[in-house]
Amino acid sequence: MTVTVWVDDWQMQCCGESFGPGDVVSWELIEADPEDYADLVGDEVAAGIGFREEHHGQGAGDAPVALEVVGVDEVHCRYEVSSRGGGVSEPVPGTTEFVPVERADGWAKTRAGVRFAGYLVTARPVGEGPGR
Repeated sequence: MTVTVWVDDWQMQCCGESFGPGDVVSWELIEADPEDYADLVGDEVAAGIGFREEHHGQGAGDAPVALEVVGVDEVHCRYEVSSRGGGVSEPVPGTTEFVPVERADGWAKTRAGVRFAGYLVTARPVGEGPGR
C-alpha cells in the first residue's frame, strides 16, 4: 500500500534532506486536510493526500515514520493576490503543473508563469506506519 505525502517547498529549503525514488526517509507525518490543498492541486488530487511532512515540531510529537519513496512530483502553480484583501497570495485553481523528478532538494527549475509550491510524494511505509 502507498501513501501520498505533501512536502512544502519552504520545509525542504529550511532543513530538509534531499530524497528521491528508492530512498528510505524518516519523517514526522501529520494527517492532511484535503481542503488545504484543493486550490493548489485540485479536488481529486487533494483527496488523495493523506499526510503532510513536518520539520518544525508543529505535530503532536509523533515519532518519525520510515517510508520508502516511490515517486516525487514537483508542484508548480500560478498565484494571485487574494480578493479577500490583506495582500496575501493564493493559488489560482486550474493552473497547476506536476513535474516528475528524480531528486527533491527544495529547489526547482523556474517555470514560466508559475511558482514552485512543494512536492507530492508517493511512498510505501516501511515496517509499522501510516496506511499499514
